[in-house]
Amino acid sequence: MTLPAFFFGSLIASLIGSIIHLIFGGNIKRIVSYIFFSWVGFWIGNTVSSHLNIQILLYGPVDFGMAAIGSCLLLAFIYWLSFESDEEE
Repeated sequence: MTLPAFFFGSLIASLIGSIIHLIFGGNIKRIVSYIFFSWVGFWIGNTVSSHLNIQILLYGPVDFGMAAIGSCLLLAFIYWLSFESDEEE
């Protein structure tokens, strides 16, 4: 993994987290958590893709298809967890 590929992948993950925040809204704490967990899900998805040899949208060393799926799945889980905690208050 090259440094430019890491930065570009992190930029795409930040964009995914920001779009999710734009759709669902929230405060500054929520956007920071969406971007952080988007990065985590993105790189987990990329790692799973390389270990399972699944290539959906491969661009250089980063598989953006599986990485975006991993990011969206983790963000959906985080949104579900935050929705559950909002109802309890």
